[in-house]
Amino acid sequence: MTDQSIAVLYKGGRLPSWELLSPDQQAAYSQEHVDLMLSVASEHRMTRLEGYKLLQPVADWQRFWVIEFPTANGAEEWVEKEMAPHYGLYGYYEYYLSRPWGRDRFDNWATMPLQPRKLSTADPREPHALGVDMESVVALTLERWRPGAEAAAPKERGDQEHEDLLRAIARKHGLMRLEAFRLMAPQWEWHEAWLAEFPTIDGAQAWTDAQSRPARSTYRSSTSYLTRRWSPEYFATWVPR
Repeated sequence: MTDQSIAVLYKGGRLPSWELLSPDQQAAYSQEHVDLMLSVASEHRMTRLEGYKLLQPVADWQRFWVIEFPTANGAEEWVEKEMAPHYGLYGYYEYYLSRPWGRDRFDNWATMPLQPRKLSTADPREPHALGVDMESVVALTLERWRPGAEAAAPKERGDQEHEDLLRAIARKHGLMRLEAFRLMAPQWEWHEAWLAEFPTIDGAQAWTDAQSRPARSTYRSSTSYLTRRWSPEYFATWVPR
């Protein structure tokens, strides 16, 4: 995986109409969907698939996904196929193409780095009980500089003060991972997505609170959500080996 890879950031969920289907229809459409998406993952050598479930859903938005490919072709086909009928008729979709950034810079922020998980030997095509991983909480932050902020000096914006605060939170609460993504087509509401993972909800909450401090929010618009990983062992099996 390199910084030239493409990460699809996906805000998604199921529409209420899904519950109107019979259990047999749900099972059939789900299996059709899994087979289709696994074929895209294999053909385009997907390098990452991670889901996060919001602790508090926002209307039909229930999960945030990071799906990474080495080329734009894979990312584009994933989006197209994921919305295809039958399964695709019952989903809520917001897709954003992005690139990972700052990986070398943020690697040393983690004070309790994630330990490698044991690779599952399960067949991803087999039905699997899905659920949240209770071992950590991930703070998802979507943010952007406010118009004109670039003209202010870093000292005036309090950039170093903010970084020092975040590093202090990382040390106190045992930051496990920090990642950032920049949208290839910036949105008015946000330009960047951040994932900060902690072993407890206290750390994630302290992190999100720091983003909304008055001095910071004068120059930076930020919206944060608390999430948990969504069946990480299962979705790791989707990545071609």
